[in-house]
Amino acid sequence: MKTIEIPPGAAADWTIPQGWDRYTAAEHAMWDKLFARQSQMLRGRVTPAFLNGLDVLRLSKPGIPDFDELSERLGRLTGWRVAAVPGLVPDEVFFRHLANRTFVAGRFIRRPEQTDYLEEPDVFHDVFGHVPLLSDPVFADYMQAYGEGGLRSVGFGALDHLARLYWYTVEFGLIRGRAGLELYGAGIVSSYGESIFALDDPSPNRIGFDLERVMRTRYRIDDYQQSYFVIDSFEDLLRQTLETDFAPLYRRLEGLSDLGPEAAAETDQILTLGTQDYARERHPV
Repeated sequence: MKTIEIPPGAAADWTIPQGWDRYTAAEHAMWDKLFARQSQMLRGRVTPAFLNGLDVLRLSKPGIPDFDELSERLGRLTGWRVAAVPGLVPDEVFFRHLANRTFVAGRFIRRPEQTDYLEEPDVFHDVFGHVPLLSDPVFADYMQAYGEGGLRSVGFGALDHLARLYWYTVEFGLIRGRAGLELYGAGIVSSYGESIFALDDPSPNRIGFDLERVMRTRYRIDDYQQSYFVIDSFEDLLRQTLETDFAPLYRRLEGLSDLGPEAAAETDQILTLGTQDYARERHPV
C-alpha cells in the first residue's frame, strides 16, 4: 500500500488546529448566509433529528462554529468530537477517526462564487451537513460502526463497495417520515438545490434501502444523484450494519456486476421510478 505523507503542520492523525480566531468577518458572514438560507428551507423536509441537532448544539449562533466549543457540547451528548484536517484524508485515517468517535472537518469556507457548488467539502458542508445528526445517539452509533467496518474492510480490497454505503446513506440518504420521505444525508441538507431535487423532482429513482443493492450501485460525484435509497429508520440502518457479516458479502459482490446510478432492478422496492430527464439533459451520451 502506498504511503501518503502527512501534510506539513498536521499531527500524526492528520488533524490540525482550526484557527478559529483567524476567520475574517466575510467568512463568518458567508456561514451566516448559508445557514439562514438552508435552515429555513429544510423545515418540513428534513428529519426532525437534524433540526434537533441544530438546536441542542447551538449551531444557530452567528459565525463559523468553534470546534472546541462544538466538541464540548457534542461530547456531552454522544461522546463525539469535531477535529479540523487540511483536506481529504486517507481512507484508513478517516475510518480510524470515525471508529474513535471523531468527525474530521475541513476548516475553510467557500467563496461567494461557490455558494451553490464546490468540489471539495468545506466547513459548512462538514459541520452543518454532518454534525447535527451526531447528536442523535443511534446515528452516532452507526457512524462509529461504519468506521469500525471500514478498518476491517481494508484487508478485503472492498473500499469501493463500502464507499457506496457511505455515499448513499451518510451523504445522500433519505428516510421514511410520518408524512412522507425526509432528508438526512449531509450532501443533500447542505445543498439548497439538491434539498429540493431529492424530494420533489420526478427525475431520480427513490428505492427502498437494501445493503447489497446499495454496495453494487455506482454514484455521481459531479451532479445531483440519479437514485436515492430510503431507510426505514436509523435503528434499522444500525441494525443491518451490525448484524451483517461483511466478509461473505464482499466475496459475493466480487462476482456481481456493478449497477449504474440510474438503474432500477427487478428486485428493488421502488418508491418512485424516475424519468432520468435531468441526467439526460445535463449529461447526454
